[in-house]
Amino acid sequence: MRICNAIGGVALFGISVLAGISGWSGQASALDARTLDRNATPVEAFRFGFNAYKQGDKDTAVEALTFAADKGHAVAQWKLGRMYAEGDGLTKDDKKAFELFSEIADAHADDNPDAPSARFVSNAFVALGSYYRDGIPNSSVLPDVSRARQMFSYAASYFGDSDAQLNLARMYYDGEGGERDARQAARWAKLAADKGNVGAQALLGHMLFEGDGVKRQPVVGLMFLTIARGRSGAGDPWILKLQEQAFSVATETERRTALAMADDWIGKNPQTVQ
Repeated sequence: MRICNAIGGVALFGISVLAGISGWSGQASALDARTLDRNATPVEAFRFGFNAYKQGDKDTAVEALTFAADKGHAVAQWKLGRMYAEGDGLTKDDKKAFELFSEIADAHADDNPDAPSARFVSNAFVALGSYYRDGIPNSSVLPDVSRARQMFSYAASYFGDSDAQLNLARMYYDGEGGERDARQAARWAKLAADKGNVGAQALLGHMLFEGDGVKRQPVVGLMFLTIARGRSGAGDPWILKLQEQAFSVATETERRTALAMADDWIGKNPQTVQ
């Protein structure tokens, strides 16, 4: 079964993470529309833009974030890139998003992977991987699965990004950008699954249940599929389908044991997120 097209690509971060990076505490910015001029620092402009975005003033947010991004502020570049990618306060423009993410990757590939901003750098690599995998219509960015695998591999290994690990796992699973390698797919899926990545839990569970590239472990596989189903919500029908398929052919003992193990895992990891 081709998993690749069923799994979502780029994960988004919440406002709380941006708040932590910016140092924003909920108070009014020291800048306003009149004082956002060439004397403002990139950090000041980013904080002002983030505050405006939080308040729903996306026009002002775009102006301030663009100011900060033009001066090389990586998180401002990331946020502006996401806004272009999603059409959030701006006309959707994947090419501009691609350019912003490329600037981040070029300038910050060697940043400390433990730095708070590393999450945004690694996410930029994941976004670039998705763009290279699919291409951007009516642009010079053509599908290049080998380049996509390189982007995912770097973010997965250097930054330990769980979304990159999932994307890399599914490319190995489907043989995109190289030969199919189920063992590597299982390896990367497990790394991401252990971090709570829902898609990786589903993919790993499917592989364990089927014994595809790994020793068959139907109970553990069904456990991961059940965990993923419980955490994915109604927006991931492919997870529901895989879990129901496995559940329908499992023995009664396997079902009961897997369900108990899934309940135990969820009880011990109530706050686990992707």
